[in-house]
Amino acid sequence: MKHLLKYSGIIVLFLYACGGKENKPNQTVNNMPEVKNNGKTIVFPTDSSAVFFETESIGNSILNNQITAPAKVSATVMKSQEGASQNIILFENPDLAASYTQLIQHLANVNQIQNKNIKQKQIEVDRAKDLLAHGAATGKDLLEAQTALSVEQTNLANEKAALIEFETDLKAGGFEPEALKRAKAGTSFIICDIPENQISRIKNGDNCTVQFTAFPNEKFSGKIDAIADMIDQSTRMVKLRISLNNSSGKFKAGMFAAVSFGISEGDNISIDKNSLVTVQAKNYVFVKKGSKEFERTEVTIGNQIGDRIVVYNGLTNGDAIAVKGVMQLKGLSFGY
Repeated sequence: MKHLLKYSGIIVLFLYACGGKENKPNQTVNNMPEVKNNGKTIVFPTDSSAVFFETESIGNSILNNQITAPAKVSATVMKSQEGASQNIILFENPDLAASYTQLIQHLANVNQIQNKNIKQKQIEVDRAKDLLAHGAATGKDLLEAQTALSVEQTNLANEKAALIEFETDLKAGGFEPEALKRAKAGTSFIICDIPENQISRIKNGDNCTVQFTAFPNEKFSGKIDAIADMIDQSTRMVKLRISLNNSSGKFKAGMFAAVSFGISEGDNISIDKNSLVTVQAKNYVFVKKGSKEFERTEVTIGNQIGDRIVVYNGLTNGDAIAVKGVMQLKGLSFGY
C-alpha cells in the first residue's frame, strides 16, 4: 500500500509538470512608431496607439484682436475769455506749447508781409517806374523802392522757413498745425504710441476706447484723427492722435490713460497655440493624414489672438491638426 501511494504521487507530479509547459511562439510585438522622410512622416503601428494624439479640424474664421496702448492727454482746447480769434490750447509738453505759439506768431507775420507789406512795396515800385517814365522821379528813387520790396520778400522767405521749423516740431509730437487751428473748444487730444507693425491695420477715423487713471470705472469713446508721418528710429513706434469730447472739462493736459483698439485680423485659418512647434526659426504643425499617420507641415503664421494663431500658408480648410501630444510628435520627428 505504501508503495502504491508513493508511485501515485510521482505520476501526479509528472503530469502537473507536463501540463505546465506550453509551447509559446517566440514572437515580439513592435509597438514603436515608424519615422520616415527625414522625420516628416510618423506612422503608428495601430489605430489605438494614435488615439492619444487628439486633433482639431481647422477652418477659416474672422478673429478680432484688441490692442491696448498707454496714452496721455497732450493738449486741451479752451475758448479764449478775452475774445481772441484763436482758441487757447494747453499743451502738456512745454516745448510743443512754445512751438505752437511761435507758429501762430510767424503765421501772423507771413500774413502781414504777404498781404500788406509786399503789396504796398510793389505799388511803390510801380509808381516809381511810372514817375521815372514821366521824368518826375530819378533812377535812385526806383532803386530804393525795388530794394524795399526785396527786403520784404526776404523777410517773407525767412518767416516761411521758421514756419516749417515749428511745424516740424509739432508733427514730431503728433500734432498737425492746421488741425490745431481748426480745433473746437471742448476738445482734448490724446497721443499714444503703437508698434510699427500695427500701422497697416489702423486708419484715420477708427473708433477707440479710452480709460483714464483718474476715472478707472469709466470708459470714453474717441476717434483716431491722424497717424504721424515719422517713426521713432530707436523704439520703432509711431504716434497716434486721438480726439475726445471734453465739453465737461474733465480731462486735463497731462492725464494718463490707456487706449484700446479693436482690430480685425481678417478671414484666415487659425490654429490652437498648443499645436505649434518652432525649430530653428521655422514653425510646424502635425497634420493627421490617416488613422495612424501624422505629417509634419511647415506653416507661415501671423499674430496670436488669445489662444489662437493666424496661419497664412501651409494648411487648408478641413485639415486635422494635433493639439495634444504635440511635444511627443516633435521629439519623434526631430529625433529628441
